[in-house]
Amino acid sequence: MTLPSRRNSLAWGATVTIASLLAVLPGSPVQAAGDLTVPTPTSRHLGTGRYIVTLSDAPIAAYKGEVAGLPSTAAAPNARTDVHSTDASRYRDYLKDRHSRVASSVGATARTHYSVVTNGFTADLTGAQVARLSHQPGVLRVTPDGWNKVASDSTATDFLGLSGRRGLWSALGGTAKAGKGVVIGDIDTGIWPESASFAAAPIGTAPATPKDPYRPQRKGDSITMRKADGGTFSGTCQTGDEFTASACNSKIVGARYFGDGWLSLVPPENRGDFVSPRDGNGHGTHTASTAAGDADVTVTEGGRDLGEISGVAPGASISVYKALWSSKDGKRDGGMTSDIVAAIDQAVADGVDVINYSVGGTFESGLDSPIQQAFRNAAAAGIFVSAAAGNAGPESASLDNTAPWVTTVAASTLAPMEATLKLGDGRTFVGGSTTVTGQVGPKPLVLAQNVKLPAASDGDAALCKDATLDPAKVAGTIVVCDRGVTARPTKSAEVQRVGGVGMVLVNTSDLDVDGDLHQVPTVHLNVPGATDVRNYSTTPGATAVLQPGGSSNTPYPQIAAFSSRGPSNANKGDLIKPDIAAPGVGILAAVAPPSNLGHNFDFLSGTSMATPQISGLAALYLGAHPTWSPMAVKSALMTTAVDTKTATGGVNTDPFAQGAGEVNPRRMLDPGLVYDSTNADWLAYEAGQGLNAGPNVRPVDPSDLNYPSIAVGQLLGSQTITRTVTATRPGIYRASADVPGIKVQVQPSTLLFTKAGQKARVKITLTQRAAPSAVPVVGSLTWTGSRHVSVRSPIVITPFSVLAPDRVAGSGAQGTVSFPVTPGSAKLTLTGHHPIAGPLVKGEISASNPEQYFSFTVPQGSKAGEFFVTTDNPDAALYLLIGRPISDTQFALVGLSDYAHRARVSVAQLPPGDYLAAVVDLGDAPGTSSTPYTIQSNVVGGGTAPVGTFSVSPKAPTTKQGVSITVTGSWSGVSTDRPATAYVEYPKGAGTLVSIGG
Repeated sequence: MTLPSRRNSLAWGATVTIASLLAVLPGSPVQAAGDLTVPTPTSRHLGTGRYIVTLSDAPIAAYKGEVAGLPSTAAAPNARTDVHSTDASRYRDYLKDRHSRVASSVGATARTHYSVVTNGFTADLTGAQVARLSHQPGVLRVTPDGWNKVASDSTATDFLGLSGRRGLWSALGGTAKAGKGVVIGDIDTGIWPESASFAAAPIGTAPATPKDPYRPQRKGDSITMRKADGGTFSGTCQTGDEFTASACNSKIVGARYFGDGWLSLVPPENRGDFVSPRDGNGHGTHTASTAAGDADVTVTEGGRDLGEISGVAPGASISVYKALWSSKDGKRDGGMTSDIVAAIDQAVADGVDVINYSVGGTFESGLDSPIQQAFRNAAAAGIFVSAAAGNAGPESASLDNTAPWVTTVAASTLAPMEATLKLGDGRTFVGGSTTVTGQVGPKPLVLAQNVKLPAASDGDAALCKDATLDPAKVAGTIVVCDRGVTARPTKSAEVQRVGGVGMVLVNTSDLDVDGDLHQVPTVHLNVPGATDVRNYSTTPGATAVLQPGGSSNTPYPQIAAFSSRGPSNANKGDLIKPDIAAPGVGILAAVAPPSNLGHNFDFLSGTSMATPQISGLAALYLGAHPTWSPMAVKSALMTTAVDTKTATGGVNTDPFAQGAGEVNPRRMLDPGLVYDSTNADWLAYEAGQGLNAGPNVRPVDPSDLNYPSIAVGQLLGSQTITRTVTATRPGIYRASADVPGIKVQVQPSTLLFTKAGQKARVKITLTQRAAPSAVPVVGSLTWTGSRHVSVRSPIVITPFSVLAPDRVAGSGAQGTVSFPVTPGSAKLTLTGHHPIAGPLVKGEISASNPEQYFSFTVPQGSKAGEFFVTTDNPDAALYLLIGRPISDTQFALVGLSDYAHRARVSVAQLPPGDYLAAVVDLGDAPGTSSTPYTIQSNVVGGGTAPVGTFSVSPKAPTTKQGVSITVTGSWSGVSTDRPATAYVEYPKGAGTLVSIGG
């Protein structure tokens, strides 16, 4: 894999952890997105008690006159049912009579009758009566009456509003029908078919019937199934290691594996996986069960009752395409592009409706990469593709899977599951926990590196790596372990191995906290509390108590810190990515027990966990609207989304983090308007981005792609873009837009649709006003219709007062340089700022001290700056990073140099404030233990005495918007002993650095 320049990936104010700067430099490993878990079957005793008996005849609200002599009572479209009409009364009497006769047939009495929205009754029944009723014709189900609790926002399906009487599942006919007739293709690590989340009837040879139209059928080695859209799924259950044809059932209707590429590179002795669709990791099992696992699966792990879980689309079917693999040494985990493309190809051939792709790296794939192009063809075939943004947050420009035909998913938080840590000095801290179910302690609190084995290093012990802790020192204690490097649950396994009774997992920088299923009771703390606890654990006689409960009052949903961010470099600022956010933190679902510490289920976090939430919602959508295009479904999901929260509980409007916002299933089925697009549109978009999209493809401005969000990566003065909206229901829709510093005109601003399916073309004119140059501006366009319909599109515009190079270069004590400048308006003024050459500061860096930091302040009035690090050793090279501190452990990255003998960072806009410069050595200079260097700071416009003169011409040219002119900068009297920097200033904060001798 060829890694792109890291410089591009760290633009736009990325947040970087100082302690891990080396990890984000080129050559760092790229990881797939996410983790996962599995359940076990349970049986229920049907004893004497109160039951609800539901019958098959339609209730009054849905009755359409199927009984002779009894007219229809269902309401006309857009009308309400008259439950008090004569016809309704007669039909109610008919249903109540049926209730009484059914109950008396088993010697019971109907107590309460339901006839408006449910046709059924309650009765006190014995187990024998339940069994007899369950097999009677006309009886749909017999359900025990039971206690209902308020839905927990710690459970994704509850938080999303899927469960409950008024939830989306109920509106779709119940969990059995939620996604029925839709097949989700999961391209991942395989599946653990024995999981209770996939329990279903075996597949027989009998064909489907009108009453069971989506029943899968075996035909030789093939499994066929009619789908909701009228098409046919035709898959197979491919056999292999510990995987037979019987592993497939009415839930898992297909299973294949694709490993030609991976198996050819990984020798058998290093394969830690099954050469079959069986999941050797657990990731695929988790994503599949999250998207479409069975409803109401009881989860018990380690003696703890974790309640019930359901897939998002429990009625949908799953087809597995294993293309990601696990190696024994962990160095060859993942999948080859060829295997993934083969899996996509087969999924399309089989006829899946949705593809779930929970794989995302730190570096962005090009639009023309084989995988993204395979997804384009899948989308062109009508398949909805949901893909993970990646887990490289909170850095900006760190996401993957950003093609417009893919729905790119960010991860958000749920209500945290928490417990309390009480220290011996009385201080208390609340953190993430699923394993503190009773009080632990008071017990001694020890820091991991202080109780290590003699042979273990301090660093490994601090992380609680395997075989690093001393049983003689740990037994009976609560151990403080640092987060990082090793999987979190393995740290608690090490504590358990040596007799520890609890663990406090501490973040060493500002990150999320997780509710993992640990081997000992564990509380996970973030900074600054984590630092306080860490320090206290080193004091003599330190003790602690772990207690269930407590609340940190953390607002939710927030975008998870790990969730990758935009902007998308591949789309050049003309497309907002990610598209949408969904729950991806602490998601409980099925896993493969052998590779997950014996767990059948586990709490996992990642954009991998968020992606199947969207895949499942797409399946629900296609079950309800089977003929909708994937882009129409995407539009409905995006334009009905809501903003997430900030850490302080405010509103997060950052589209580079949340896309359109948190998915809102309560509204998604009634979007009002949708923005649709086709393969022809995507090809024209590619051509507009400068890609070879094939012959006879006419390029379009990428901002004109008919997308549910709006982005212009380079607004020069004014630009008009177009959108076409399609009504999903009639009504009047009025446009309103808010983009600070940008004038937005929508024509027409009012749309009238008399029926669903009508289209309207809209022009949106964007004009720069007060917005500063080259700084992205965030806003929105909203169409408001009747009955609370709101169709919202996020907007990101990057206006430019001019288009000009960020930097030009010349040399010599005197000289000139000319360059093109394209104005964004008819008025253009240019101001020259005299050259600055800061003093040379000496430093020396070594293998034992490979990072050094310098603080400096940029004064008021400063315009721009250049920073240089030059080594004395011509064979050596260094990195230079410039950033603004935002905490004791992080800074927002402003610029990153190449790895060079003279490393340079040029910043064309440099606001006043405190900054840090970091010099980083990778230690690859031959024969050296240390590298002397000089560092220089040239800040222009802040009052520093110039080292020469500089002028620019023309100063006030006669111009036209969009017409290029030539600008010349001239200097003299500049010393040549070190680099100098001058500056050409344009309106609204834009400018060009002039490097002299740099």
